Amino acid sequence: MILTQIIAAQDTTSAALANDNSVRVIDLLFQGGFMMIPILLLWVAAVYIFIERVLSIKKSSTAPEGFMTQIRGLVEKGDVKGAKMLCTQYDSPIVKMIEKGIARIGSPLKNIEVSIENVGKIEIFKLEKNLSLLATISGSAPMLGFLGTVIGMIQAFIAIAQEEGSVSPKLLSEGIYTAMITTAAGLFVGILAYLGYNYLVTRVQKIVHQMEYSSVEFIDLLQEPKN
Repeated sequence: MILTQIIAAQDTTSAALANDNSVRVIDLLFQGGFMMIPILLLWVAAVYIFIERVLSIKKSSTAPEGFMTQIRGLVEKGDVKGAKMLCTQYDSPIVKMIEKGIARIGSPLKNIEVSIENVGKIEIFKLEKNLSLLATISGSAPMLGFLGTVIGMIQAFIAIAQEEGSVSPKLLSEGIYTAMITTAAGLFVGILAYLGYNYLVTRVQKIVHQMEYSSVEFIDLLQEPKN
């Protein structure tokens, strides 16, 4: 009987502590001060940029299967019009580059290479849209968090200086952990933004390699001797 009461009391105490901790975590988010607002805005911007870029890059990376094989067959037959029609059916950086090259067939090879390269630069610029902003967020969020911590510490020490008599340890500890909230929030946003930036850069580089390979393959096709 006594053992049952002790176990029940421990369970009640554990549940109370758990509830108290959950409330404190929520309270901490609101106690971070006004610097939590720009950090939250950076978090929203980072999530939006990451999702938008992932969807856009995924769409651009879906090169049509067997596209270059079809282009090779049409160009070897001399069916330039058919090759152009094939390109209009797809929307990807690789197709746009090849379409520009097909439109320049008959011009000097150097002009064709320059035209393809220019289109490639434009498509890469589109792929890298807002990536620099995501990189900026990954660096600025921790700095804003640190600034919020410094401001919070200043406010805490002002409160301590205005306290008459002995300073309560509770007052000191509350001021410190409240000030540290912005640093934790800033680091959280910064780390996730940094990871997202590196992931997107890797995806873009993969597409760029595919674009370079396809352009070289197309130029080689034009240089092949005609039977």
